[in-house]
Amino acid sequence: MQHVRGVIARAEGAPVSVETIVIPDPGPGEAVVKVQACGVCHTDLHYRQGGIGDEFPYLLGHEAAGIVESVGSGVTEVGPGDFVVLNWRAVCGRCRACLRGRPWYCFDTHNATQRMTLEDGTELSPALGIGAFADKTLVAAGQCTRVDPAAEPEVAGLLGCGVMAGLGAAVNTGGVGRGDSVAVIGCGGVGSAAVLGSRTAGATTIVAVDLDERKLAKARELGATHTVNAATTDPVAAVRDLTGGHGADVVIDAVGTPATYEQAFQARDLAGTVVLVGVPAPDARLSLPLADVFGRGGSLKSSWYGDCLPSRDFPMLIDLYLQGRLDLGAFVSETIPLDGVEEAFATMRDGDVLRSVVVL
Repeated sequence: MQHVRGVIARAEGAPVSVETIVIPDPGPGEAVVKVQACGVCHTDLHYRQGGIGDEFPYLLGHEAAGIVESVGSGVTEVGPGDFVVLNWRAVCGRCRACLRGRPWYCFDTHNATQRMTLEDGTELSPALGIGAFADKTLVAAGQCTRVDPAAEPEVAGLLGCGVMAGLGAAVNTGGVGRGDSVAVIGCGGVGSAAVLGSRTAGATTIVAVDLDERKLAKARELGATHTVNAATTDPVAAVRDLTGGHGADVVIDAVGTPATYEQAFQARDLAGTVVLVGVPAPDARLSLPLADVFGRGGSLKSSWYGDCLPSRDFPMLIDLYLQGRLDLGAFVSETIPLDGVEEAFATMRDGDVLRSVVVL
């Protein structure tokens, strides 16, 4: 076992602290990863605020890249020295989704069996089964995806959550293709990634919708052809005006409220697609005219982790980045030390960054 530093959320709403944690040696099917970089994601803040569960204390951090240090018995997919991006969807290969050739829908994803602890033996709950605001972390080997080590860790790690969620919502779930029109509602990290994914896939009209002019400016840098400030303009009417009066082929809701989802539904073309990638509150409820659901046709989809398959998508996206064809580096707003996470949460709430990234 090893003693390393980690960022701990001890109680709901309490400031996080950097404490010594204990990492066990990897058991069967497990790997210890030396973390090089980890993005500060809204999901970590939700854990800190008690919005996901109450299994405190939490070891936060999940959007990470690093080097495999050691592996347990039976691990063949990665080995010591491999540069990997961590993912929270380690597919099982045996469930009904995997056996039907749809592993991105895996119903039995898994994490490490052993638990990391505080020095007094208190078991930690790692965020999304990863816990990467730490010098090292213990994960299931299937949560490690090898990518080209030429990529900077602070960039590569972003594929572990938000950027992949947005890119995948456009490309995998929404099926955005050449010549399509797309509207993205909400242009934080996930929505901005959906804009970038839509541009990469060949969409010709990309409408970014947000309440914050700073986010709209960044969305334009990433490929939006038009921007709409929903604080002053009706987004449904604006999207229709910008698409010949028809509505967009694909509308991506990266906010996840009933109001934004209804806007997405009304802003799509006949037979168009709505993709929900913003995470709704547990008590959120939606009311739509069933006749419109029937009459407008098309698809209403949700996108969980961008319907990604890490072994397929991560290496491909890193290759595009290294070729200069996918500007993943644009999402890194700042790099911070391990003890800067609490301050980064405040910066994130203020809307000043796409991503703060802890570099170790």
